[in-house]
Amino acid sequence: MNSDTTPFTVESDLQIAGDILSVQHLLQPAREHPATVAEFAGLSRSIAEDRASWEHLVEYDATTRWYHRLRTGPGYEVWLLSWVPGQGSGPHDHGASSGVMTVLEGELTEHGRRGPRTLAAGAQRVFAPGYAHDVVNDSLDGAISLHVYFPGLTEMPMHHCSPARPESLPV
Repeated sequence: MNSDTTPFTVESDLQIAGDILSVQHLLQPAREHPATVAEFAGLSRSIAEDRASWEHLVEYDATTRWYHRLRTGPGYEVWLLSWVPGQGSGPHDHGASSGVMTVLEGELTEHGRRGPRTLAAGAQRVFAPGYAHDVVNDSLDGAISLHVYFPGLTEMPMHHCSPARPESLPV
């Protein structure tokens, strides 16, 4: 290199652009309510982690599944359900609603088109409109689950088929 040439300096993106996290117009404001499937799954996980917000509400009813609407927002609702051993939902779908089901405590078995699937505490299932399944507490202990529906649940059509014959569940 001769004395007339300026040495080439490599600058990092941060040196060139600055800290993009400090540039306000590039930041999206935090949403007040979830709007994507990932955000609804995140909402479900955050509620699951906040036991103090829901565990005092749980009741067990041997005659029917117990449920409580925990929260609503624009276009969605959150339900808390308890399941005593042997209780099940019966084969059903959720109409036009998508959903996220999170097992909070215990264990549930989901019977669907692809056969049974055991869901332990912390397991999460995401489903689209029209997805049919049957959820049952096959364990010897109570179970608790959280269900987020978007849009809010307006129908839950029951299907007349046996969970032992999952091929009869619609796609």
